[in-house]
Amino acid sequence: MRPFKNEPFADFSVPKNRLKMENSLAHVKTLLGQEYPLIIADKKIKATETFVSYNPAQTGEQIGIFQKGTTELCAKAMESALLTFESWKNVPAPKRAQFLFKMAHLMRQKKEELCAWLIYEVGKSWREADGDVCEAIDFLEYYGREMLRLSASPTRGPKLASIPSEKNKLHYIPLGVGVIIAPWNFPLAILVGMSSAAIVTGNTVVIKPSTDAPTIAYQFMKIAEEAGLPPGVINFVSGSGSVVGNFLIKHPKTRFISFTGSKDVGIQINELASRVPPDQKWLKRVVLEMGGKDGIIVDREADLEAAAEGIVRSAFGFQGQKCSACSRAIIDEKIYDQLVSKIVQKTEQLKIGNPKDPAVFLGPIINEASLTKTKEYLEIGKREGKLLTGGEAQSSPGYFVKPTIFGDVSPKARLAQEEIFAPVLALIKAKDFDEALTIANNTDYGLTGAVYTKNPKKIKKAQESFHVGNLYINRGERSLK
Repeated sequence: MRPFKNEPFADFSVPKNRLKMENSLAHVKTLLGQEYPLIIADKKIKATETFVSYNPAQTGEQIGIFQKGTTELCAKAMESALLTFESWKNVPAPKRAQFLFKMAHLMRQKKEELCAWLIYEVGKSWREADGDVCEAIDFLEYYGREMLRLSASPTRGPKLASIPSEKNKLHYIPLGVGVIIAPWNFPLAILVGMSSAAIVTGNTVVIKPSTDAPTIAYQFMKIAEEAGLPPGVINFVSGSGSVVGNFLIKHPKTRFISFTGSKDVGIQINELASRVPPDQKWLKRVVLEMGGKDGIIVDREADLEAAAEGIVRSAFGFQGQKCSACSRAIIDEKIYDQLVSKIVQKTEQLKIGNPKDPAVFLGPIINEASLTKTKEYLEIGKREGKLLTGGEAQSSPGYFVKPTIFGDVSPKARLAQEEIFAPVLALIKAKDFDEALTIANNTDYGLTGAVYTKNPKKIKKAQESFHVGNLYINRGERSLK
């Protein structure tokens, strides 16, 4: 088998690639508004109530009609997953991995169609949609290979201590049924990543997609079915978090929960999962990826053009709706004015509109609740900092917010401390690199961070002292154009 290699991004400047995308958008448009069932084992089930997924760029356009899962239907999904687990756990690891590779192959074939669904349902630009699909393919390929590696050398890892006449063996076993609670901002990639890691290791799952992105999750179910994945390995239950999510999290047969979403919901999930009812034999394992307040430090010794480019792309790519989006740029006061001018200039050149247009960089934010929250933060920002550009939002024809920058923001301001999840950027002055690091670390979040500097000593200091999970140093970005 060839070594793992990231799925290449599409070059939409190539006429052939552009035409494929245009044709897929036209095709998917003819499929909008269909009703979709729950999928439990080999059954397609309708509930007594439904909800609608809408296009955030054209709020009157229905993407799909979905079932509101009930506690009774969730219980059926859990029963299906438990029953299927008894056979799936015994399927040889190489065979389980082959299902992932088959799904990756199908995704490549359907890449433009999947991109089109992402554009319609969550408002991703062509490039952001392409990145989402590529990441989903990467997860399938990578986790499949990891399963092959682990199963081929089960004793690899910590050396097993032994004494004469004693034989030790290490091998990995699956846990049982997992609950996958997926977000709307990476509704294919993260859903696929959490689900594929679980099933390739011999577990079965019940997935609950976001109510803002159920159609994309359903496309994944279709791919899994086409790949020949046995019914019941993945069960699909749409509906609200308060009903579907909470029931599955609290269920005594749930072994693990994988969640990506907001800090508040993540904390609630952790609290619910920590309770052990009398009929539960284990402590549930919980994997949570929650919010971010990504800070980018720009040192006086940085390449300012590269820094400005990186800040704008990170802050406003997919409308700032990423937990890794730059929401704070912490800038050395010596180059503050010069860099701010570049950032504002690049921001004001970005095109906003319906992401069906390939020239659009910023599409809509996800829903009306997000728009309302963003408007509140725009007013807060006007009090806490200096509005440099943007500051406008609208709800018709879609939920659009102009990319907004506030300058001279205090490190302790709400704008600098709270997750906004919208195209809003706070610029903060620092007297030197050490103070910039202190400011960067002074939030409740630590998912990602970045540094622009040419000074090797400062890079080393950032590596040691910038408390984030992923730290990017002078990271290059694909052009804004």
